[in-house]
Amino acid sequence: MQLLSSPASPFARKCRVLLIETAQDDIEVRDVAASPMGGDAALNAANPSGKIPALVRDEGPAIYDSRVICRFLDHRAQSGLYPENRLWEVLSLEANCDAVLESALAITYEKRLRPENLWWPEWFDAQWTKIARSLDALESRSMPMLQGPLTMGQIAVGCALEYLDLRHDDRDWRAGRDVLAGWQAAFSARPAMAATAPS
Repeated sequence: MQLLSSPASPFARKCRVLLIETAQDDIEVRDVAASPMGGDAALNAANPSGKIPALVRDEGPAIYDSRVICRFLDHRAQSGLYPENRLWEVLSLEANCDAVLESALAITYEKRLRPENLWWPEWFDAQWTKIARSLDALESRSMPMLQGPLTMGQIAVGCALEYLDLRHDDRDWRAGRDVLAGWQAAFSARPAMAATAPS
């Protein structure tokens, strides 16, 4: 199997962290080019939307969307990153973090793909408002979920926060969120997070 990935993609990073945490070293991670304006032919063949990640399998059609891939890989390894007794909370936490990433990517693409004179500041602010609400919810409601044995929710939070550092460090997501910032500092030291950190 091949995981079609990109070093800077936070969605692909979730899958790569999972692979390391569950010792699934028999899956090749292959970097491909992805863009909302078009991308790698192999990626487009695996995932018609052209988004990464995509998991190309020998025994069936490709699987895509990071949450689907992560569920598949967790099931394959029987690693328990989606514990049955906390399943809905873990899935909701992962969905919340994916929403953060979608808003963060919307800002990134707006700046990267449109001329500066066409940037829409109100769009940036609206997307950041969604991010801020989600981070406030993490700080006020989700910290118990970030403790204890590793879950996919924790991996999703770690990848989302580090993507904000990578692309939106000017926004200072840590301000007023000391507990979440402290958790992130500790979680980022995990070997799987260090090994997958974008340069």
